[in-house]
Amino acid sequence: MGVKYVHTNLVARDWRRLARFYEEVLGCVPVPPARDYGGRNLEAATGLPGARLEGLHLRLPGHGEDGPTLEIFAYEDQVEAGRPAINRPGFAHIAFAVEDVAAAREAFLAAGGSDYGAVTRFETSAGQQVEMVYLRDPEGNIVELQHWLS
Repeated sequence: MGVKYVHTNLVARDWRRLARFYEEVLGCVPVPPARDYGGRNLEAATGLPGARLEGLHLRLPGHGEDGPTLEIFAYEDQVEAGRPAINRPGFAHIAFAVEDVAAAREAFLAAGGSDYGAVTRFETSAGQQVEMVYLRDPEGNIVELQHWLS
């Protein structure tokens, strides 16, 4: 069985605003066309009667034309969820490598993100040094910015 990672889905309250944030701040690239799905097949796939969604795929930076995407969708009928937490079971965060963690953090905050943790450096169990910070995107999802030190 051949396996290849394809995308991660992020359900947004406002998919256009959140996609624009990931484009402008983290260099993600839109992969048209925008999606507008509904009907029996979507209902069957999601298990949600009357399911309808809109959204867009964003190519993740550093992977070229065939690289994985971040799929940002908004469902017409949404269920409110608790605020994401770094220690909650399930997917916790998405990570991006950056050249300068402090500068990237400032750009992230200026574009509407918010703090979650502090910029820190630590040594991994393999003896590597990494500088990193956890932040929240404009909808509260956790994003890690990291820079590996030599």
